[in-house]
Amino acid sequence: MNWVEAIIIAIVEGITEFLPISSTGHMIITKELLNLRDNEFINLFIVNIQFGAILSVIILYWKRFIKSFDFYYKLLIAFLPAAIVGFIAGDYIDRLLESPAVVAFSLVTGGIVLLFVDKWFSKTDDNQSITYLRALKIGLFQVVAMIPGISRSAATIVGGMADKLNRQNAAEFSFFLAVPTMFAASVYKLFKGYNALTNGNINILLLGNAVAFIVALIAIKGFILYLAKNGFRLFGWYRIIVGIVILILLLLRNTGLY
Repeated sequence: MNWVEAIIIAIVEGITEFLPISSTGHMIITKELLNLRDNEFINLFIVNIQFGAILSVIILYWKRFIKSFDFYYKLLIAFLPAAIVGFIAGDYIDRLLESPAVVAFSLVTGGIVLLFVDKWFSKTDDNQSITYLRALKIGLFQVVAMIPGISRSAATIVGGMADKLNRQNAAEFSFFLAVPTMFAASVYKLFKGYNALTNGNINILLLGNAVAFIVALIAIKGFILYLAKNGFRLFGWYRIIVGIVILILLLLRNTGLY
């Protein structure tokens, strides 16, 4: 991986991390388009630069992170289901990361859900606070997002709306939950793959995190404004179209026509 390829993938991460379209799925697709072969460092890079993106949440919402310890307890409860499943099935999830077909099917499936989610969960509670039970329910939805292409953001926002949060509050809690989730994934991946780091690619990894951070700052604000006014249908159609295009390209490649 060279500097340009790292910047491209980091831009994709920054844009897509908090959108309901799967950042991991888009980075896998981008890696394929750049014709990058799987190796330990590239797989580490794709996971670790999510750390740069989550720093943008802390900067934008820093007041929430110093408000009370109760906030952290709720994040911990929401985080635990994915942490447990990730610890048990981490190697299997890593293998799924190498499959564009899994990403494509997940994009289409999730896209269909997003076409109807605004209608399904249009009723909201007057009480929009995050309770411990509500945090746990959202955390269980996050487990589904461990399948590449599902989108952690989409799963947790849908989880919040299913428990009668409005779109904005569901999205913001999804952002907050990304912090412990992506931090743990980044550190764990770095711990497992530190042997893949060299003096040269450490700089590439740092660059990727910096670019992802800057781009995510912009993407979060834009997403919240769009979501409050328009809902999820555009993201649903986008996912379906991208997923179908990927499946067609994979079919053509496997038949020798592409």
